[in-house]
Amino acid sequence: METGFLPRARFQALLDALHQAGYRCVGPQARDGAIVYDTLGRTEDLPRGIRDRQDPGQYWLEDTASPRYFSWANGPQALKPFLFTSHEPLWRSERSTGAEIRFIEINPPADLIAVVGVRACDLAALRLQDRHFLEGTIVDPYYAARRKNIFLVAVHCTHPANTCFCVSTGDGPRATQGFDLALSELDGGYLVQAGSDTGSMVAARLPLVPATDAHRRSADHEIHEAAQRQTRRLPSRNLRDALFANLEHPRWENVAERCLSCGNCTSVCPTCFCHSESDETVLNEHHSLHARQWDSCFTQGHSYIHGMTIRADTRTRYRQWLTHKLGSWHDQYGRSGCVGCGRCIAWCPVSIDITEEAGEICGGGAHD
Repeated sequence: METGFLPRARFQALLDALHQAGYRCVGPQARDGAIVYDTLGRTEDLPRGIRDRQDPGQYWLEDTASPRYFSWANGPQALKPFLFTSHEPLWRSERSTGAEIRFIEINPPADLIAVVGVRACDLAALRLQDRHFLEGTIVDPYYAARRKNIFLVAVHCTHPANTCFCVSTGDGPRATQGFDLALSELDGGYLVQAGSDTGSMVAARLPLVPATDAHRRSADHEIHEAAQRQTRRLPSRNLRDALFANLEHPRWENVAERCLSCGNCTSVCPTCFCHSESDETVLNEHHSLHARQWDSCFTQGHSYIHGMTIRADTRTRYRQWLTHKLGSWHDQYGRSGCVGCGRCIAWCPVSIDITEEAGEICGGGAHD
């Protein structure tokens, strides 16, 4: 529900309203040549006039004269690090002076966090993470604790990168659900839309003025133009049958000759959830931590079972990643695991393009 127009000069009021509601604000900032999320206190911290340029294996930032704060596509992070953290202790074991050993659960922090600048593709990824961590047979308590404490301020995307293809996956560039507030950025300010009761309460604290038809037309036009500028696409939204019919396609060997098995694609992917668990001891021998951390299906350890590695080479590891992401996710979650953000393309050091590989392997065998 649209609630009004926030003039650009009053954007600080949004951050203040979130702080007053008890949230720590996190937002996009230009750091070390990329757009990254960090604690956000002032409007001046936002990347004013910054554009990102992305191509296969390339990512860089450019300064422009634009007054806008959100005229970029995405950075290497998404929402995943705020909910499914890269390293997290689950419990601690302690040995007393005797022989007794106690196991103590470590609860996740209960901080309230408001993330500003969320893209439609990342909201779609969040829905998939929810399916995995919250709606399965076992609810992950660590993810659940963080999920209930996050406030999401989406910004409709108007400046897609060359690597973006969210239109072909049906996940952007307009955010349609999963947000508390959504903003359409124009040169003069923001159309504000509430998507939850909490979002409506925050919006009620803002110095909004009535939105005009001209504001709405401009916002709709920019989002439409963003969709039209996307040139990459997957062959269809459901590649399950086509992929599994081509498990011996020669393209798997071709991509394996280029792939480094570095795991960059899985690290930046907003939907990948593979992880490993290990015990971390300390030198005093009186306690240890049991922790989980992000893992990747590109590592040897990921498929190591009882003395053997099931997927011993890059060919089978890349095939596992692609057929799971674009294929068997349909069996698990009713849709593909790809939201078209293009991060895996930009951050691949050897410029492997998931849309190109899927197109070559699936050919004309895909269907919607």
